Amino acid sequence: MNLAEAFDQSAAARPHKTAVFWDDKEFSFDALRQQSIAIAEELAKKFGVKPTDRVGLWLKNCPEFIPALFGILRARAIVVPINNFLKPDEVGYILADAGIEVLITDAELGAHFPTLFANHPTLKMLNIEEAVAIASKSEEENLQPSTFNAARSEKDLAVIIYTSGTTGRPKGAMLSHGNLLHNVASCRIVLDTIESDRYAVLLPMFHSYMLTVGILLPLLNGASIVLIKSLNQPQQMLREMYQRQATCLPAIPPFYRTLANANLPGKLPFRLCVSGAAPLPVQVLKDFEAKHRIPIIEGYGLSEAAPVVTKNPFRGIRKPGSIGLPIPNVEVSIQSEEGKILGANETGELCVRGGNVMLGYWNKPDETAKAMRGDWLLTGDIGHRDADGYYYITDRKKDMLLVNGINVYPREVEEIIYQFPGVKEVAIIGIPDTRKGEQPLAFVAPNDGITIDEKALIQFLRQKLADYKVPRRIVIVSSLPRTATGKILKTALRQHPNAV
Repeated sequence: MNLAEAFDQSAAARPHKTAVFWDDKEFSFDALRQQSIAIAEELAKKFGVKPTDRVGLWLKNCPEFIPALFGILRARAIVVPINNFLKPDEVGYILADAGIEVLITDAELGAHFPTLFANHPTLKMLNIEEAVAIASKSEEENLQPSTFNAARSEKDLAVIIYTSGTTGRPKGAMLSHGNLLHNVASCRIVLDTIESDRYAVLLPMFHSYMLTVGILLPLLNGASIVLIKSLNQPQQMLREMYQRQATCLPAIPPFYRTLANANLPGKLPFRLCVSGAAPLPVQVLKDFEAKHRIPIIEGYGLSEAAPVVTKNPFRGIRKPGSIGLPIPNVEVSIQSEEGKILGANETGELCVRGGNVMLGYWNKPDETAKAMRGDWLLTGDIGHRDADGYYYITDRKKDMLLVNGINVYPREVEEIIYQFPGVKEVAIIGIPDTRKGEQPLAFVAPNDGITIDEKALIQFLRQKLADYKVPRRIVIVSSLPRTATGKILKTALRQHPNAV
């Protein structure tokens, strides 16, 4: 089985069912299937795409993303989703690193093609609007799947996901058909996904989290996608979710913080909400669930694991602040730097093993070797598990501070600051200190219309934390810099004028 075959099977079982809702439009499973066949034919015949070629997918969220994705896979090529927020120089790095010669994009992003072409003279562009027009015409011919699909197996490379690059040049995590099918199967069980579900997709489709949970999970299991069009219009965005009666919302903590504080026209339609891509503050979870009476299932993942690793159980005990239990058929352990598996409540590096773990980093064998210990993926995240087997992330390994030789984990301090009235966002970084080695520095963004008394906040923290954990200073900012997927860019904060 490969991903294109899995989609064909799902579409064949329910050809006329709506697969994607987009504003006032609806796209059936069979329509998307037909479009993917036409795009595969276009890639192979007009652009000369061969098996294992890498094809870039540089699109904003749109229904066409889906047939483009399956069209590339159907042509036996490898999908390279590209962050649509990147500038041409950043895109150029990915094109060169992955060896991409065909780029699927739209008219707006395609305006950058001359700049890209100047540095990559063999690059060809497939305009998605033109491709869909061709596909719509071909739809009348009722195209049947070609022999393309049969040649790809679960072991073959399907997608290269470039990590966010917050600490340097991004690396391409290689995910096989089997990696993604494995993760979809596990997520279906843990989220209790059924055909009548409608997944609201508002996060970027290029991200590994949305690729698996927002696209593959619903479509391969016969559920539908409510693809949100009005991202810059919060009220209209909510209306779309109400109107289409979305049942599942995979989102990031800032969105849940907004919903926790919003005055809404009625009860949210979701049966469950899923939080990923960044840590969910305990206070946000409590505020949201107290107001809306809908469970937030916090989990954990990373692109290198396709990406979901753990989830709090939908049916069972959920522990606020925990990333939950390993999803089915995935193993998690806490290990020392020497590779010893640690026991309950011992702090170490979180490691993952299972069919979802990547094949390695594209063209980076040394980086792959650093990320793997045998068949264990080393996540670079520090944490522990409790006596019940629930896992907790304390912080990124590289973000750990050393104050007077004592470890300080920013996540712990951030969670306490979130309890202070009026705090909207917070991030802790370490700054050099000649006496103590490092000192914590807090960047705090208040809620709209709120003024935070820095001295009062420091006093509050002194009542909650050991003195060495209390930030040396509080820097008040209007907002925190984030990646396209909502992760706070601590590298940008370290360059802030007040980060001294």
